[in-house]
Amino acid sequence: MPANITEKFFDTKEAYNEALGQSLATALSQGIETDGRSVLLVSGGSSPAPAYKYLSGIDLNWAQIDVAMVDERWVDSDHEKSNEAFIKQTLLQDKAQNANFVVMKNNADTAQTGQAECELSYQKLKSQFEVTILGMGSDGHTASLFPHADGLANALQTSDTTAAINAIESNVTGKITERMTLSLAGILRSKVIKLLISGEEKLAVYKQALAGEDVAEMPLRAVLQQTQVPVEVYWAP
Repeated sequence: MPANITEKFFDTKEAYNEALGQSLATALSQGIETDGRSVLLVSGGSSPAPAYKYLSGIDLNWAQIDVAMVDERWVDSDHEKSNEAFIKQTLLQDKAQNANFVVMKNNADTAQTGQAECELSYQKLKSQFEVTILGMGSDGHTASLFPHADGLANALQTSDTTAAINAIESNVTGKITERMTLSLAGILRSKVIKLLISGEEKLAVYKQALAGEDVAEMPLRAVLQQTQVPVEVYWAP
């Protein structure tokens, strides 16, 4: 295992959520103290939802925190599959409703044509993010870096923070394959990456990703193989 990966495994989801929530609060407070502003990159999915709700109740200087998307389906914010809507419903509640929210979806017809505008928004964030929260799919994707996707090679190589992706339709992607995502370079703008997984199936996929080298097959490997940014793996049953 690379030296920059730390595994934080918990016996219960309650302990997992509290530890994650407190860790995020500490990192965001430190960023504000150091730079006057903090940046938190957030993913959708079931794993982080309880931690987001926990974090939303913590008394931080939320007006000095930028919350930005890790990835997004190219759908409007009122769509049932919108990550933007999910973040608004889970994290940007209670005390956290005063955070500045930076979204990925814009009025462009496609993610490809909307990438430049999205990139401009992300370049306005401070150069180093406090925390980037990543999930992981059963196919080994993270963010919207999907196996063998159209745009994957560019997303792994570009110096841009964001990249347009068109995934290969599968049970994991569903029918909405067009996405905007942080590029690998964008993920590596963070001081720390927190990879959130739960359950035995996801643990097995994570171990498979660790054991292999083919990034196109399991793009999560690009994050696990890099040594520039510490990766903290949070897991609970």
